[in-house]
Amino acid sequence: MAGLIDVRALIERVGPTLLRTVRLPDTTGCVGDVVIAEPDVPASVAEGDLVLGLAVTDSAQAVSLARECGRQAAAAVLLKPPLSTDDEVLATAEDHRLAVVEVSRGTAWAQLVWLIRAALAGSGVEDVEDRDPTRMGSAGLGDLFRLADAVAEVVDAPVTIEDAHSQVLAYSARQDLTDPARVSTIMGRKQPDDVLAKFRAHGTFRKLTKGGSAIFVPAQQDGTLPRLIMPIRMGGELLGSMWAVVTGEVSEERATAFADTAPLVALQLLRWRALADAERQRSAGLVRLLLEGGEGWRAAANELALPSTTHRVIAIDVRSAGNSAEGRRLAMWEWITRGIGPRPLVAEIGGVLYIVVPDRTGTGGWPALREALEGHGVQPHPLIAAGTAAGVAELAQSRTQADEVLGLLHTGRVHDRIAVYEELWHLLVLNRIAGASADAGVGALGPVPALREHDRAQGTEYLATLHAWLRHPGDPRTASAELRVHPNTFRYRMKRLTRIAPVDLDDPDVRSALLVQLLAERWAHHG
Repeated sequence: MAGLIDVRALIERVGPTLLRTVRLPDTTGCVGDVVIAEPDVPASVAEGDLVLGLAVTDSAQAVSLARECGRQAAAAVLLKPPLSTDDEVLATAEDHRLAVVEVSRGTAWAQLVWLIRAALAGSGVEDVEDRDPTRMGSAGLGDLFRLADAVAEVVDAPVTIEDAHSQVLAYSARQDLTDPARVSTIMGRKQPDDVLAKFRAHGTFRKLTKGGSAIFVPAQQDGTLPRLIMPIRMGGELLGSMWAVVTGEVSEERATAFADTAPLVALQLLRWRALADAERQRSAGLVRLLLEGGEGWRAAANELALPSTTHRVIAIDVRSAGNSAEGRRLAMWEWITRGIGPRPLVAEIGGVLYIVVPDRTGTGGWPALREALEGHGVQPHPLIAAGTAAGVAELAQSRTQADEVLGLLHTGRVHDRIAVYEELWHLLVLNRIAGASADAGVGALGPVPALREHDRAQGTEYLATLHAWLRHPGDPRTASAELRVHPNTFRYRMKRLTRIAPVDLDDPDVRSALLVQLLAERWAHHG
């Protein structure tokens, strides 16, 4: 990092709340970088460095660090009181024309690294880096990446910042110390299930959920390196966690500095969540325009950068899964936006979640989403319905189809985890016939009303018997098996019902009319 600012200007830019000049030579060179140096590692300090005495615990170490900083022509040494005003430290600094800066006692070292680096870069802490454009932009994750870098310097280890669902939000540039678990976590943007299982077995997540202090997890037999983990909380709520891959037990000073960063990370996570919520609501409003099919659909599609390929609309209804539907709906929304491809398009309409997903193979496509939804372990299962593939201009039609299939799921006649429009065409035909027949009043015609009344008054099952006979013409054994009665009992019932309501069952038109009536009757009762 090229230094373009001297110590005096840097202190003014970071602010007197955090830094105070204790000793400043008449002239100081430009600051080259900010480093955290161990007192006994001379090579860690270079000319122009701003040296943070994080690991300095007593006067002797502070004097040694000041001496080494002076020899290497460092720009300044930063210490917390009382070491910042120690007479021997100041005398040594004067001998070597070294600036001494006091760090406010309550300042987190990682916060200081973060702010100083921003000042050296000539930018504010709100600026966004471009290390990972797919995770930046409106979600405001640039500050989290920069903060992860600062925490990594403090703890002297690679760091990830994760949300409460083990989704990786940011990671430090330094990832030199690693293992397969960390590699797969970074690559997949979340901790894989097998890695999560290892830490759960160790009780790590139980401690994260209940505790508020740093957790050390020793190395495991499979080669997984030790971890230092810090829960991130605000107002009692677990917002996420920081994970550092370490070589072994961490010094008390560095572990404390790691833990001290938690409030700062919590503020950034709250800021990120607020920005993400705003972005989600903006996107949801545009998706609603697409699905409602009004005049604004074209502008919405352009703003969402929706490709002109075919998509499906998926409807997810958690209202049938018991109480607290709002919480489960939000959890499902977050799960979808975390794990299903780039920029999933989700909106809520009338208590139902709708997802617009490309009808293609690969990450983020309909087959991948279907597989993920089928494997989603939420209990009780939500109702999930898929419309057919459609162009962008016909997404409202795909949504209508998803709604129709969702209505079919509500009847209880479909037992699959996911119902797809074109796969259930036969049931949709019957459902439409039932609805049209009920509207036309066909159930009041012919012998059906008499048989219905007899069943109601006498507890008989003549309508069910007639329906089985029509479904299996000329096959009384199969028909009786469907009703779970003896074939002779079935034959007797058929003779009786034709006496109660005389009907010509040899006429094919009569049989067709009766079947339509009985289908409408059964589907109407099921709905």
